[in-house]
Amino acid sequence: MHLTAPIFADKDAAREYLEATRWPNGAFCPHCGGTEKCKLLLGKSHRPGLYQCGDCRKQFTVTVGTVFERSKVPLHKWLLASHLMASSKKGISAHQLHRSIGVTYKTAWFMFHRIREAMTDRGVVDFGSGGGTVEVDETFIGRDKSKKPKGEKKGRGYHHKYKVLSLVDRDTKRAKSIVVDDLKKATLIPILRENIAKEATVYTDEAGQYGALDADFAEHDFVSHGADEYVRGDVHTNTIEGYFSIFKRGMKGTYQHCGRQHLQRYVSEFEFRYNNRIAHGVDDTMRTAALLKGAEGKRLTYRRISEGASA
Repeated sequence: MHLTAPIFADKDAAREYLEATRWPNGAFCPHCGGTEKCKLLLGKSHRPGLYQCGDCRKQFTVTVGTVFERSKVPLHKWLLASHLMASSKKGISAHQLHRSIGVTYKTAWFMFHRIREAMTDRGVVDFGSGGGTVEVDETFIGRDKSKKPKGEKKGRGYHHKYKVLSLVDRDTKRAKSIVVDDLKKATLIPILRENIAKEATVYTDEAGQYGALDADFAEHDFVSHGADEYVRGDVHTNTIEGYFSIFKRGMKGTYQHCGRQHLQRYVSEFEFRYNNRIAHGVDDTMRTAALLKGAEGKRLTYRRISEGASA
């Protein structure tokens, strides 16, 4: 799909595309779930794409019940922003979006957070199912106050290094990342138990919180990075390190700073692209379609996004 496609320039073409993506078998009511009596309203006083459900009698369009609901931004600009986000390996900044599609920076920032919400999958996974291998590691995002540039004023995001726990299934080549408050055993182990199958083999580094994983999984081994050991046969965390490298390049080079309250959505953005990449047979068009599918059943208001410090 090229950026010159009609769906990125015409709101009616964009609506028809979203309808075909969201409703491949015909329209359904987002209010009651009805499918048999959804009627397209064609009167002159009705806006294009307006339906009425014969069961609950409520009216709706294809954006109702999605992150695009009640937005004054034209739908074709939403689809363009979604495609840019889905196809940019290291992300795209709100500043670049506002210049590219002709919206304010504040609107672009709000749009991207809604799109990240569409990318977010909060369900648990079953990595290592069938005796597969799972790599586990954690990383830090942010800057230490001690490394604040000379002369820089306080309050500019140099006070915290936030913690992210990630899992990568070697067999399915999929990742899951979760922002955590700390790296204590009591915090991390329940997350691993919830998302990794008991029959899995788990590889980590030598961190102490992973010392007793043999009790929860079929096998656990580790490499000692502190002793310059990075690979020992099949035992390594190189796959997850590669995942982290893309994530960090995007966070440092594109986004530069992110508040703690927004970090999970940024993490989910990179996780989504990793899990829907060309290695899985997913191209940019298919990835955008998957993003639009993920927009269903989610709402994110400006008030919710704006709680606390901005990112």
